[in-house]
Amino acid sequence: MLRTFLAVWLTGLFLSATSLAAQDVATPDYTVWESRASQAEALVEDPDVTDQQLTDLRSELADWRKKFRAGEEVNATRIASVNEQLKALGPAPGEGETESEDVARRRAELQDLLSKLQAPQLTAVEAFSRADALIHQIDRLSDARQALELARLSPSPLRPASLAAAAKDSLQLLEGFGAEAIEIGKTSSWSNIAPRLPQALAYLIAAIILLTYGRHWVRSLPSRLSVHASEYSRSVVVFVVSLGQIALPMIGVYLAINAVRATGLAGPWTTPFLDALPRAFIIFFAFGWLGRQLFPRQAIIYDTLTMDKSHRNRARRMLSALSIVFAIHHVASMTLLPQSGIYERIGDNVTRVPFEVSDAFVSVGHFAILLLGALPLFRLGSTLRKLDAGKSIHGRAYRHGVLKYSGMLTRIVVAVSVLLGALGFINFANTLFWPWTLTLTLICVLVLMQDFIADVYALLKRGEEGARDGLIPLLLGFFLILLSVPLFLIIWGARSAELSEYWSAVIRGISVGGINLSPGVVLTFLIVFAIGYSITRGLQGAFRNSILPKTKLNSGGQAAVVAGIGYVGIFLAAVIAIVSAGIDLSSLAIVAGALSVGVGFGLQNIVSNFVSGIILLIERPVSVGDWISAGGQQGIVKSISVRSTQVETFDKTEVIVPNSDLISQPVINWTRHNLTGRIIIPVRVAYGTDTRHVERVLLDIIEDQPVVTVDPAPSVLFRGFGTSSLDFEIRAVLSDVSAGLGVTSEVCHIIAERFAEEGIKMPFPQQDIWLRNPEALRGDAMPETPAETRVATPGGSRPQGSTDDPRITFDDPGEDAGEGDGGDR
Repeated sequence: MLRTFLAVWLTGLFLSATSLAAQDVATPDYTVWESRASQAEALVEDPDVTDQQLTDLRSELADWRKKFRAGEEVNATRIASVNEQLKALGPAPGEGETESEDVARRRAELQDLLSKLQAPQLTAVEAFSRADALIHQIDRLSDARQALELARLSPSPLRPASLAAAAKDSLQLLEGFGAEAIEIGKTSSWSNIAPRLPQALAYLIAAIILLTYGRHWVRSLPSRLSVHASEYSRSVVVFVVSLGQIALPMIGVYLAINAVRATGLAGPWTTPFLDALPRAFIIFFAFGWLGRQLFPRQAIIYDTLTMDKSHRNRARRMLSALSIVFAIHHVASMTLLPQSGIYERIGDNVTRVPFEVSDAFVSVGHFAILLLGALPLFRLGSTLRKLDAGKSIHGRAYRHGVLKYSGMLTRIVVAVSVLLGALGFINFANTLFWPWTLTLTLICVLVLMQDFIADVYALLKRGEEGARDGLIPLLLGFFLILLSVPLFLIIWGARSAELSEYWSAVIRGISVGGINLSPGVVLTFLIVFAIGYSITRGLQGAFRNSILPKTKLNSGGQAAVVAGIGYVGIFLAAVIAIVSAGIDLSSLAIVAGALSVGVGFGLQNIVSNFVSGIILLIERPVSVGDWISAGGQQGIVKSISVRSTQVETFDKTEVIVPNSDLISQPVINWTRHNLTGRIIIPVRVAYGTDTRHVERVLLDIIEDQPVVTVDPAPSVLFRGFGTSSLDFEIRAVLSDVSAGLGVTSEVCHIIAERFAEEGIKMPFPQQDIWLRNPEALRGDAMPETPAETRVATPGGSRPQGSTDDPRITFDDPGEDAGEGDGGDR
């Protein structure tokens, strides 16, 4: 009942929130928009427009578009009210038909009011389309410029002229840093530095402590804490504490950078490096943490990946080397080298050192860093390529497969990137190499996070067996992958504006058969259906535990009522959820009609079983608890579901019988209306036994059984003459037929005892054997023996010393003389 109350309360709350969200919104200023839109169209057509102007214009247009999207809901409440009034007037008259003058006048007034109310919406739709077209035009122009920038051909870094130009620029850069150092020495004095020196020293000392002792301490902390943690919480504690290997050193880096800034000595040549160092160290510490977690020297709890120790150590070393090179690439790109790939889009404001480097220096510098990163990334890909999904733990084969194919692709990416860089396509090479490095890193992080989710769930379940490999951790892991999609898009160059476009498209949803499916629609459907489902389950529980036990219905009838409530409740919950989500049932009917042919052919068995299940619940020829025989199986009905009926046989096995079999085939129900039933016990006695005496003994035995009914009374029948026995049957009706096997066994025991007492013999098979030529066994065909060794026998003479087999009867040959083969009988 409590669950039912909560479900009703949540339904009301949800409907209230929906009604509040549907309130009217403010109308945009379309006069200002018309002026600004005309200016935007002229600016987009200007070939001299800068990238920064395009970026600012796009941001402004996106704000206008958001206002117009909201403006499409202006007067929504009043429009809905007017539509309801028009619906109340009934359908408009057709051609040649008329209606009452008052109704016609009221209909015209409402139509006029509806047109006025819908006018702002139509204006918003038109303005939205114009803003959206301008935004797409800006995006196409920016993408074209970006494509040209990525395909830009720089001097090949392998040319001697490029190396010479790079060396010349390097000397000029050194001169620039030296000049800034000399300038700082000239303009700075002890009086300017002294007041800032204590703060700078405090930052520096704290940074040194955190980057030395603190880093060593936090790296050993997971192993020390795992000893004291419980078995099911150890993995969670180790993972959470290990994040300190990134956080604590980063605090030290920020303190060190603040120590330099506190002196006030940083100039235009030094400041870009100070700005780039935090992200570079995040890359360095994060890659190192990932290598220790994914490829540890010795696993504290379990191995995330099934790998040889040598391969694990190699992967960890390659990831550490790659972290250093990636950090160097980031610092160089943010301070000295443009053309760093998609991380520097046209229009981005990047502050570098005040020196314009040549294209040759950019080409040589980026290619040198690319070569340094290519070797560890290629070896890391080769190591991952050797992962074997067949050797993985059950349920983790998919991650080995993903990483294995990622390793294969890594080798190809490295080779292509180095080739592009050698040819001079530096921007394109950077666009391919470093994003793929981050993509591979994010895949590895997702593998770790899925294990962490499973560990947290096992912790909540307090180490319950099989909790880590359950359905909920799997679904949460899949949801985590969906959440990571924006991160993959950002890695490959998507900007916040583009992500906003994608999200707007997702929010708008897709149209399927006239039904608009969007996240809001799906979420509304799921919430309302979940609430309706909870109410249904609550009602079922109330009827099952409180109401139905007080009625005169048997257990089968109670189960049928509870199941019927469940079917009706789920159907109503689905209908209400569809209506609440704004899905037109008429459109749904069209889709259902289109699918009816497929349902008729492909799902006919399921539909047949479903209909049969409904018939079973209504007519109740079979109920829960009945003893039935169907399809060669015999047992007790345990449950009746939509598709099948569960029967428990007497040897405690579960048999699933399709409902259609219980409707279309003969079914024996032993206990449907009552528990009485007849048993038949066959009894055989030897020939020569007094049949009347046997009848009295058997009747006396069966009448002494307590479950045998008096009316109808038991009977003993003399059924006939068998091959070796006289055949009798005991027929008796039991008040509880489920005890039939027990009664039969007990009666057989008593029969054996009474027959022994009464001298009644049990039969056994008997046969008479007549030989066709008995002289062969008497030895008549043997050679003549001396007369003194032969003896006379009733059947003729035979050798002395021979004896007759007592099991064989010999016929006198004289009896059958002259009869030929007539003696064979």
